[in-house]
Amino acid sequence: MFGRYNIRGGILISFCIAVLASIPMLIRQNVWHFVFNVVMLIAPFLLCWLIHHYFLLRDFGSPQGRPGRFRIVLSISLGTLVVMGLAVLRMQLAPSWNTELPKLDWRFIVFRSAVVSAFTYFVVYYQQVNLQLQKSRLENEYLKQDQLKAQLFSLQQQLSPHFLFNSLSTLKTIAPDAETKTYVMQLANVYRYLLSFHDSQLITVRDELAFTRSYLYILQERYEDALRVSIEISDEYLDYFLPPVTLQILIENALKHNVVSMEQPLRLRIYTGGCGGEDAGSGATLTIENSYQPRLSVEESVGTGLQNINDRYRLLAGNGISVRQDGSLFTVILPLMR
Repeated sequence: MFGRYNIRGGILISFCIAVLASIPMLIRQNVWHFVFNVVMLIAPFLLCWLIHHYFLLRDFGSPQGRPGRFRIVLSISLGTLVVMGLAVLRMQLAPSWNTELPKLDWRFIVFRSAVVSAFTYFVVYYQQVNLQLQKSRLENEYLKQDQLKAQLFSLQQQLSPHFLFNSLSTLKTIAPDAETKTYVMQLANVYRYLLSFHDSQLITVRDELAFTRSYLYILQERYEDALRVSIEISDEYLDYFLPPVTLQILIENALKHNVVSMEQPLRLRIYTGGCGGEDAGSGATLTIENSYQPRLSVEESVGTGLQNINDRYRLLAGNGISVRQDGSLFTVILPLMR
């Protein structure tokens, strides 16, 4: 409340107004009369401050961003009534020596109370408008900074892969033997795919499979016979769609969480299934399964790989993926989209 209603500011402004209004009493009478009048004048200003804040803070969230006429009249009227009540109380409590206080003239009391309430409303409204403008400017500055950071990050992300891709193309040209040329070519295919489709929502099974084959070639150069892969994709499913890089994430997930060795090779099988034909959109699937041989010590993971794939499918296809661990097999079934 202290932050939203700016109580400190209200006290300071009320005190300044009360002091200015009581200066004639300091000149004509004495310090004690002046102090009494200051104390008695602070209360109505401060209460009006709180009342007007109450109405303005509940109206500034409106689509128009401005208080309506009814709220303005209601706020000032309520402030006027409060100031009138305090003025009458002040006259009743004032000592007999305070000749500066006016007699009980209701027209004067109503007029003065309305002026005090309206003036306080103007001060509070002006302060709120300034705060809103400052907040908007600050938000705009933050937004500009975020946009600049995003643009810079995007440029950095583009520069690094492009530089690496161009370097790979050069390396393929100067490589001395065919095996090195093939490896570099497959690595370049991986980066070409990542550069071309990293912003796409969906990609055909045909393109995803071509990327996956290049990616698996690189992995098998590293693991050799410790990684054994079988791909069984029917031609009728090649023009279906799935989110890009889905297979790479699932392959990485299998390598990360399972033993991969010559003594205990990891077996991967990628195959399609479901009903074919024109109306197969809801039944066509792509399945990736691997032998379940979990490591004793697994690399630290936040578990976002499968969750991200599932979230993407729910957004794009309306249903998630299916994950099963059945004895010696770990299986992920991906719906294919038309």
